[in-house]
Amino acid sequence: MQGNTLVKLVIAAIVLFVLWKEVLPRLTKSEISKPAEGTSAGTNCVFEARQASEYWGGTLAHFANPPYDMAAWDDFKSKVDAHISRAADKCSCEQDACKLGKQAVDELRGLAGEMDSAIRNGGSPPSDAVQRQERIDNAINDASAAADRNKG
Repeated sequence: MQGNTLVKLVIAAIVLFVLWKEVLPRLTKSEISKPAEGTSAGTNCVFEARQASEYWGGTLAHFANPPYDMAAWDDFKSKVDAHISRAADKCSCEQDACKLGKQAVDELRGLAGEMDSAIRNGGSPPSDAVQRQERIDNAINDASAAADRNKG
């Protein structure tokens, strides 16, 4: 029983950490930006990759603990897949920003797929989910920097 309680506390700590690092900053944003007309392919890629990641991270907390509302999960997963597909389409160019954005989108696709499998099969979420989300965010930030370098 002691081990079971410890596992629950660790999972709760991880969920709280993700909420603190990922969700809270997104909730405090005053408005969502949109890319300007005539922006570069790299900038559009970064925008769509960031939107996909923010939608994923901002909504995932609703599914932190079982039992899961599978209809809500299906709807969420469908929207995540649509965001990922849109980002993948925008990140198909040969600019460095697109290549880095594609890495982020591919990592997000893998993480979302593993989480989907865990929820559907009653398994545990990926143990490295927080680190993977950080890699996704870092790749998007690197892509943004590359897009900025191409502007000037």
